[in-house]
Amino acid sequence: MNQDYLDPKYAEGMPKTVDASVAMDFLLSVKTGIRYYAVTLTETATHDLREVLYHQMDKAIDLYAELVDLMLEKGWLSPHDLGKQVELDWKSADTALSIAEMNLYPRDTDRLGTFATPYK
Repeated sequence: MNQDYLDPKYAEGMPKTVDASVAMDFLLSVKTGIRYYAVTLTETATHDLREVLYHQMDKAIDLYAELVDLMLEKGWLSPHDLGKQVELDWKSADTALSIAEMNLYPRDTDRLGTFATPYK
């Protein structure tokens, strides 16, 4: 990974990486929500509330399925091919480690001359 992350040309490919990360985070959040709905359903005393929770959980399951389909289509998730999924996970881990090693707050942030300036 290039250390000159202030230069826009090195942001190439970043939207795809961000999209994959956001989708995975959303998928895990929906999955957690489904788990909470299931637990709450077993502890709810009134029939009306159980019915509402059941319908919300059903919608969350549908959303989960849509997210999985999208991630499979984009190649961001590969649950049926363990080798490919491990490769995706290693790539994500390497990216996270390289970002963690970056000097995100350098002392010298002068970008004079990097971009075309009409009055210089």
